Amino acid sequence: MKLRNAFVAISVLMLVVACKTNPFTGEKNLNFVSNDQLFPASFEQYNNFLEENEVVRGTEESRMVKRVGEKIETAAERYLNANGYQGFLKDFKWEYNLVKDDQKNAFAMPGGKVVIYTGILDVTETETGLAVVMAHEIAHALADHGAQRLSAAQLQQLGAVAGTVALSGKSEQTQQIFAQAYGLGTTVGVMLPFSRSHEAEADRIGLTLMAIAGYDPDEAADLWRRMKAQSDGQAPPEFLSTHPSNETRIRNLEKWAPEAKAEARKYGVTNL
Repeated sequence: MKLRNAFVAISVLMLVVACKTNPFTGEKNLNFVSNDQLFPASFEQYNNFLEENEVVRGTEESRMVKRVGEKIETAAERYLNANGYQGFLKDFKWEYNLVKDDQKNAFAMPGGKVVIYTGILDVTETETGLAVVMAHEIAHALADHGAQRLSAAQLQQLGAVAGTVALSGKSEQTQQIFAQAYGLGTTVGVMLPFSRSHEAEADRIGLTLMAIAGYDPDEAADLWRRMKAQSDGQAPPEFLSTHPSNETRIRNLEKWAPEAKAEARKYGVTNL
C-alpha cells in the first residue's frame, strides 16, 4: 500500500511541476523533457536519417522547400516576439530538406528539423499547398508536441507499473486482465485522443503561421480534399487513429482560416 501511494504521489508531483506554456494557445501542457535533453538526440537522429536516405539538392523543388520553410520560420519568430516570447527559438536549429520517397508525408523533429517527401508534392501542387504542410509540421516542433508525447508515454508506463504493484498479491490471470485492459484503455481513451489533439492544434497554429508568412490559409482545406481523394477511403475510424479524419480536418480548417487571416492582418499581411 505504501509503495502504491508513493507511485500516486510521484505521478501527481510530475503533473504539477512538469508543465510548459504553449505560446500559441496560452495553455499549460504536460512536458517532462527539456530542450537540453531532447534537442541533441533529435539532431543526431535527423542527421542519421539524412545519411540513410536520398536528399534532393539543387532542384527548384528543393529550393522551394527551403524558401517556404524560411518564410514560415520568420513568421513564427515575428509572432513569438510580438507576444512576449523573445528568445523562445534560441535553441532551435532550423533545417529543411526534400527527401526522395514516394510517401505522401512530411515530418518535423524537435528543434526545427524538417523533412518533406517528394511523394507529397503531387498533393501539395503549389507553393501555397506546400506551405500548408510545412506550417503544420513546423507547428508541431514549436508546440513541443514531441516532448509532450514522450511525457505522456512516461506517465502511461508509470501507471502500468503502479497497477502491477497494486495487484502483486492477485492471481496471474487478474494481472493479465489488468494489463490488457489498461493498455487498450489508455491507448484508445488517452494516447490516441492526445495525438489527435496535437494534430488539430498543429493545423490551427499552422494556418496562422502560413498566413503571417503571406500564404492564403484557404488553401489548407483544398489540400486536404485532394489528400482525401487520393486516400481511396483507406483510413481507420477516427477513434482508432492518431489523426483526425479528413472530414474533421476539412471542417476545422474552413472554420479556422478566417481567424488566421485576421491574425495575419495584425502583421500587415492584407493580400490573402
